[in-house]
Amino acid sequence: MIDKETIRNNPELLKSSLSNRNAGTGLLDEIGRLDARWREMKGEADSLRAERNRLGQEISAAAKAKKDISKLKKKGEEIAASLEKVMKKEEELEAERRMALLRIPNIPHASVPVGKDSSQNPEVRKWGKPSRGSGDTEAHHELGARTGAIDFERGTKLGGHRFTVMSGWAARLERALASYMLALQASRGYKEFWVPYMVRSEILEGTGQLPKFADDLYQSNDGLWLIPTAEVPLTNLHREEVLEESALPLKYCAHTPCFRREAGAYGKDIKGLIRQHQFDKVELVKFSLPEDSYRELEGMVRDAEAALEGLGLPYRVVELCTGDLGFASAKTYDLEAWVPSQDTYREISSCSNCEAFQARRANIRVRRKDGMEFVHTLNGSGVAVGRALIALVENHQEAGGIRIPKPLQPHMGTDWIDTK
Repeated sequence: MIDKETIRNNPELLKSSLSNRNAGTGLLDEIGRLDARWREMKGEADSLRAERNRLGQEISAAAKAKKDISKLKKKGEEIAASLEKVMKKEEELEAERRMALLRIPNIPHASVPVGKDSSQNPEVRKWGKPSRGSGDTEAHHELGARTGAIDFERGTKLGGHRFTVMSGWAARLERALASYMLALQASRGYKEFWVPYMVRSEILEGTGQLPKFADDLYQSNDGLWLIPTAEVPLTNLHREEVLEESALPLKYCAHTPCFRREAGAYGKDIKGLIRQHQFDKVELVKFSLPEDSYRELEGMVRDAEAALEGLGLPYRVVELCTGDLGFASAKTYDLEAWVPSQDTYREISSCSNCEAFQARRANIRVRRKDGMEFVHTLNGSGVAVGRALIALVENHQEAGGIRIPKPLQPHMGTDWIDTK
């Protein structure tokens, strides 16, 4: 959430931020109007309270002097009724203003390149050299269907479009990849968690998915929501808490399924495992002191890169421009793995610094020598398991099978998948 003082005192910064994000300023104008009305009501309420206090003293003095206080009491009742109405309106305006504030995206960091969309994301670096392309690679969805290990028809039968059933080597590989990623990140200082896959509305509000992205989420009949990423429960572990400065940074990770409607993805990536309603991911989350958060972001990117390098997957790192930046993010790097069958790099991890945006929504603070301060929160994929499976299957194909990278072999129990 954006600090309301920023809206009051530096509206031009927000207008510039929204413009660079290709977002309109209408909501900002609405917040300004609501804030002005809220302050007006608050001032009126404060005046009525002061008048009520003065009248209370007058009534007390008159009663001591044994004077008639009936008119004064009647006036007090009128003030109380007026105050109740004003306070109710003040509360309504505050709720409206808060809901509007929740829809304003984070302010991009000054270092984020200004750009319209993903075509203007600058490349930061590459690792590994792609050695395969569509001409000499069997696409993962074709190989999976041919061997019976990836079954799209049964997935559709069970859950509908964009659901998949995996068995045999594919199911084992999915499990092994998650185990490998968790073990790797534990060795890099992350504490592993097992978290609920369903959460309350305020938990999703805390990380920025609600209210803006409700249409892309699944909700149960009792009001709970299926998580779109483990970032949601991991970040909210410290909701309404005060952390000690000496404890930061905190580094957490979790392997969970992720559930997304993909409401705006009609017709996109209709083949294979690229875009599913249910997929697995190992998520990384950090809680940092504000002055350290950008150093922690660079470290998180390296943690995600380590997972890809251990698997021998060529990848590149891109920095997201303002027009492609996520709602809660102040700065984001995407890691894109080489997918031979598509002759292109595809996103496999996204690492973001949200600064105080989520912490302000979830009220997560740190105790400093000179008072309380909101922590900075960071999140990143370490990495998307299904997409790692795609990249591994396609990059490590050999005649008659798939070579398993050495770091993955203890988790897979073999160095070879026979696909003949």
